[in-house]
Amino acid sequence: MNVYDFDKTIFYPDSSEQFFLYCLKRFPGRVLPVLPRGVCLAIAYRLGKVEFPALKEQFFSFLPRIENLDAVVEEFWHKRMSGLQSWYLQQKREDDLIISASPEFLLRPVANALGIRLIATVIDCQSGKILGENCHDAAKLRRFNEQFPDDKIDEFYSDSLSDAPLAMAAERAFLVKKDKLFDWPKKSTGGMREE
Repeated sequence: MNVYDFDKTIFYPDSSEQFFLYCLKRFPGRVLPVLPRGVCLAIAYRLGKVEFPALKEQFFSFLPRIENLDAVVEEFWHKRMSGLQSWYLQQKREDDLIISASPEFLLRPVANALGIRLIATVIDCQSGKILGENCHDAAKLRRFNEQFPDDKIDEFYSDSLSDAPLAMAAERAFLVKKDKLFDWPKKSTGGMREE
């Protein structure tokens, strides 16, 4: 099977950021209250004082304030499916798998529309809290091995060197820069901070 990161790999730009901005524009009174603490946590994260999951949970803490979230997500994707990269659509296969740090609730409609499988960060939409671990870095490989213990990765695609654990597990791996594909750097070991 071929495995793909999602944001800035087969979708451009970043779906979580785009969804946040979409909700901010549509529901400013419900989203604006989370911004002050979010800015403080973003600064603390950049200074290495908090881990990324704490920032991510704050980022999605507006979710309980959004009524009919599933419908809002569907409306969002109705306007954003054009962000799917043509190189991916041309090579898509039925057994493809997306593994992403982005929230499962946000990516599920896209995976369903493409008819492919998905592993992503599980977020409780009633609280904005991450359930389990953030699906990033080595956690992606752990989740893959848990759900597909007897399968191998033929090809892996990502825009981020932090995905080195999956890249090293694949027969072939590619670094994606917008619509250009490069062989994965041989010296990549991962463990980079999440961006």
